[in-house]
Amino acid sequence: MASKPRFTLAATTLDAPNPHELARFYQSLLGWPVRKAESDWIEIAAPDGSAGLSFQAEPLFTRPRWPTTASGQQTMMHLDIEVDDLTSAVEHAVALGATVADFQPQADVRVLCDPAGHPFCLFVHTGPSA
Repeated sequence: MASKPRFTLAATTLDAPNPHELARFYQSLLGWPVRKAESDWIEIAAPDGSAGLSFQAEPLFTRPRWPTTASGQQTMMHLDIEVDDLTSAVEHAVALGATVADFQPQADVRVLCDPAGHPFCLFVHTGPSA
C-alpha cells in the first residue's frame, strides 16, 4: 500500500472584483507582507510561515450576503480572526474599510464584512487551548 502523500494548507483564496484593494485591506488588518503579486492575483504571507491569504480577480464577483438567505449570493466561507481586544479591533477594522454586520449571532464575537463583502469574525480567545 502506498504511503499517504503530504498535504499542507498553503493559503485561503478570496475572489474579489479588485484583488489588490482587498489584499491591502487584509495586509493592513493583519500586518502581513506581500509574498507575490501579479495583475490579477496577490498573496500575503503570515510571518510565521503558516497559511496565508490570496486574492484573485473575479470579474463576475457578486457580493455575498450575511446572514445567508434563500435568495442572493450565498456566503461560502468566512475567516475567524483572533484578537486581544474586541472593541479596539472592531474600531481598527472599520477604520480600514470594514463594516459591522447588522446581524450578530454571538455576544463575544463580532461579524464584519471586508470591503468586497466577505464576512469575517473577530473574537477574543477565552477558552482552554486545544
